[in-house]
Amino acid sequence: MSTEKYIVFQLNDQEYGTSIEQIVSIERLLKVVSLPKVSDFIEGITKLRGDVIPVIDLKKRMDLPHSEETDQSRMLVSNVDDLSVGFLVDAASDVIDIDDSMIEPAPTTIKGIDVNFLSGVAKLEDRLLLLVDLSYVLNYEEITEVKQVVEDEVNEDGQASDLEEDILAETEE
Repeated sequence: MSTEKYIVFQLNDQEYGTSIEQIVSIERLLKVVSLPKVSDFIEGITKLRGDVIPVIDLKKRMDLPHSEETDQSRMLVSNVDDLSVGFLVDAASDVIDIDDSMIEPAPTTIKGIDVNFLSGVAKLEDRLLLLVDLSYVLNYEEITEVKQVVEDEVNEDGQASDLEEDILAETEE
């Protein structure tokens, strides 16, 4: 039996987990610049350590009810198909070890959740934890759209676009 570390995060009142191997960093919410004509789950872009990254509202993507951001809201930064992506969550509260024997396959239906995102359900002593595989949150067309969002914000010379300059100016204020 082997154990793996998982980051526990919340969407509304439900706890989820994702493998720590999928997470590059956990960040406080940064200023996000909205973009026109993109899918509704793409909140926009932000600048993180010199890079422009797309920001995905995980609740919108998973068709969950919207709730307001709080001081506990976080952005889970993950690499999806060689692209850094920020996923907005209500809170990232813990890192826990989960033994493989505690994980069961994801059910084929869970009301209100696209089960394609789930890699399993961890049966912990005091609760169930839905395990999300962030690499499956976006399909091929959505990954292409997210990549295009980033590419559109940097011109051919590698220089920042006006929108990226706006982000930089706002984050430095």
